[in-house]
Amino acid sequence: MTDLSMFNRDRPLPNSYWATPSLLACEYPWEPKVTTPKLDALLKAGVRTFVDLTECGELSPYASPSCPQLLLRASLLNIDPAEIEYHRFPIRDRSLPESVEYMYRVMAVLRDNEERSRISAVHCRGGIGRTGMVVGCWLVESGMAKDGEEALAIIAHKWRGVAKCVVYPHSPETGPQFEFVLNFHPEKSREQLAF
Repeated sequence: MTDLSMFNRDRPLPNSYWATPSLLACEYPWEPKVTTPKLDALLKAGVRTFVDLTECGELSPYASPSCPQLLLRASLLNIDPAEIEYHRFPIRDRSLPESVEYMYRVMAVLRDNEERSRISAVHCRGGIGRTGMVVGCWLVESGMAKDGEEALAIIAHKWRGVAKCVVYPHSPETGPQFEFVLNFHPEKSREQLAF
């Protein structure tokens, strides 16, 4: 199993964990009426790429032309807004991505950011189901886990340190999401199997 001690560093939010040194898993980082936004904590932790798994209209947006809160928060923290990236890959709550190829598109964004030494945060609404599924796939895709079973074991270990694990004891959240991770293969190995 991968050495989990290499991921030990402070969590910027109580409901977050470092899946890898360059990937933070967390809950939705925007609450309009909160005085100290969660976005600030993520930006201060070095997050520069946000991967949003929520559907349009599911929650109040934080990174759209009509609601540019992410860029405003970055500016207030003296972070150049040009450094910030936002990607949306909507997946219905408690569901699976539309295809494995769709998940590979998410993996491509995470790979690109890792190659550029950028810290990414991936989130859904609660940071449990969709987020855990994407993190599990990334652990396999990046080689941090040898397979889906090891990826799920890493997540289970990390999830125990998340505040909401008392109420939500498992991540990912649903059986089909667990199965998706268990059956996920890195894109390169899948291409090699086709030959």
